[in-house]
Amino acid sequence: MNIPFILHIETATPVCSVALSRGAECLVVRELDEPNIHASQLTVLIDQAMADAGVSFADLSAVSVSMGPGSYTGLRIGVSTAKGLCYALDIPLLAVHTLDAMAKGFALHHAKQLGDNVLLAPMIDARRMEVYTAVYNAKIERVVDVAARVIEGDSFAHLTGQDTITLFGSGADKFTALFDADTAVTVWPGFKNSAAFLVDLAYDGYRKERFENVAYFEPFYLKEFVATAPKAGR
Repeated sequence: MNIPFILHIETATPVCSVALSRGAECLVVRELDEPNIHASQLTVLIDQAMADAGVSFADLSAVSVSMGPGSYTGLRIGVSTAKGLCYALDIPLLAVHTLDAMAKGFALHHAKQLGDNVLLAPMIDARRMEVYTAVYNAKIERVVDVAARVIEGDSFAHLTGQDTITLFGSGADKFTALFDADTAVTVWPGFKNSAAFLVDLAYDGYRKERFENVAYFEPFYLKEFVATAPKAGR
């Protein structure tokens, strides 16, 4: 089998990110960490990444997209763009769970600083004290399933008997003060999501032909979108 070029799109979090890989090798990453730029900048980043790698759209074997949970608007933009590319190029669509990719990416970058007994809790901000999260062991296996959770001081007490747990991601930083005195819970500040974290999981899905139906695939929102009415002007 020829080694495939795969385009990766990550828009579930505040970071708008695109990566291009050949097999399991990430060739280039383009990303911006600015609010509300996904709609205007995603296709620009895709064009830049393709140009940087010297790869044409005709060379692509598949597109992978971060499927959620995460920002409702961001997910719609990312998935719509991925589906449009797959439809136009007649190539498969791969969906990667956002929290799985975050856990995989964090472990790859910080493996030397983590012990065997560390649990990982990637977090995506869902506003106020709520986050989208799951808990993974050192093998990146889920030990607590995905949920929208309101985090309190004792939220992880049942998990930290023999283990410590590290919180990271766009939803984790706001809990620094909450767990400051808890030796079993560590908040890793400033962790940014990236399309590069999709590469390994997407390539595995490609080899196993775990393709999505381009026409019917929808993001994993976890919670229903609730639109709020604008405040009446005075």
